[in-house]
Amino acid sequence: MVEHQYLFIDFEFTMPEKSAKYRGFFPEIIEVGIVAVRNNQIYETFSSYVTPVRFPILSARCKSFLNISQEQVDTGMSFAELVRKFEDITSDSKKSTVVTWGNMDMKVLRNNCQKGGFSFPIKSQEIDLSMEYKRFFGDQNQTGLWKAVEEYGKEGVGKHHRALDDALTTYHIFNLVEKDKKYLKQHEPTTIGDRVDFSKLFNNFA
Repeated sequence: MVEHQYLFIDFEFTMPEKSAKYRGFFPEIIEVGIVAVRNNQIYETFSSYVTPVRFPILSARCKSFLNISQEQVDTGMSFAELVRKFEDITSDSKKSTVVTWGNMDMKVLRNNCQKGGFSFPIKSQEIDLSMEYKRFFGDQNQTGLWKAVEEYGKEGVGKHHRALDDALTTYHIFNLVEKDKKYLKQHEPTTIGDRVDFSKLFNNFA
């Protein structure tokens, strides 16, 4: 039997300054956090800095916002090693579901692969948990990762904008949403006819 796994992934990216040397800029992955889960248990966490290629010198804005240093990314893994890591973690015929908060992580990974001449290493179903959260609660706007966990009356894991901490927080919210989904499914009306649209109901009381 193929064992299903969930991969909770978060990246941090480079950020430009208003300068001619950043002409043609595109974000590159400079930190990765992965939380791999099977049977509702974390069986692996992975964290590393990643060395950018096209724009290797971090902007002052990027270093300040992410609290990251040039030395940390200079000694990080190469992008090729990051691609191999994803190939390894999704090998062995394991059926995987990738979960991210927002769609930027997979967009940037795809773009970085394309720019670097690599095949996209993840062949899995992808879930944008921020959209699941938005649909579930009927929010009009997408909610930030740490705002979402605070709305649950919880706290994020570690520090915001650290890749592994954000991946762990995404896993935390995923569990909370799934728990609420199961509760609502157990308590939904069983009579024939229109069922209650809980997202609209929550909106009315928001």
